[in-house]
Amino acid sequence: MKTVASKDGTTIAFDQIGTGPVVVLVDSALADRTICAKLAKLLAEDFTVINYDRRGRGDSTDTQPYAVAREVEDIEALIDAAGGSAFIFGSSSGAVLALEAASRLPAKVRKQVLYEPPFIVDDSRPPMPADFVEQVKELLARDKRSDALKLFFSKAMGIPSIFITMMRLMPSWSQSKSVAHTLPYDLMVMRDTQRGKPLSANGWAAASMPTLVLSGGKSEVFFHTAGDALAGVLPNAQHRILKDQHHGSVVMSPNVVASEITQFFKA
Repeated sequence: MKTVASKDGTTIAFDQIGTGPVVVLVDSALADRTICAKLAKLLAEDFTVINYDRRGRGDSTDTQPYAVAREVEDIEALIDAAGGSAFIFGSSSGAVLALEAASRLPAKVRKQVLYEPPFIVDDSRPPMPADFVEQVKELLARDKRSDALKLFFSKAMGIPSIFITMMRLMPSWSQSKSVAHTLPYDLMVMRDTQRGKPLSANGWAAASMPTLVLSGGKSEVFFHTAGDALAGVLPNAQHRILKDQHHGSVVMSPNVVASEITQFFKA
């Protein structure tokens, strides 16, 4: 494990493996760097991979008040420590954070691959409530971490209550509870992109680097419409649907995702 200091003094922990051009991996909600460990190992055959803990998770520290811009500064600190330019990969809400970083640091991000950014841009999925982040914050303020997780899994991820009940019996629930305070961070990263409205035509116009948006063929339709919408508003993007894959493929089928990333970054 290595560490780097972000602009506000937050310590960002990361693993660095492999040799070659630098790739920074950006995790999804509730995840730490262990989630992408297999993907990192596969990519390390061709790249120098920076697999880090987002602030407030794993071995990284946290500094309040939170702002999306601070998470972008975390990514910038990692890129600068690795030589000043990098490829970037993100999944789910981490894909949206990666996109924010690419938009704010266009001179430092060479290309990006975004796996299933969870935008809701039409009626293919019910929109998120406008006050959803406040609902989650209110539960966390009362230290009701399990209730915050239940709300997030049901509303944001659409997991049926019976499966959430089963999840609570698994060891991973305790791990999720330990980082539940970061749920508002990901909801703030998403901003108003889950309201069932079209994406802003110029929201990420500065992200003009080559971009590959990936969706799983077995994923919900809203991920497909989100991928099409994002590729349509970015200056230099394409959207590809991966046969037989789904939202968990970054963890469950890392070889498939790694192959797509490698081909795109090496092209």
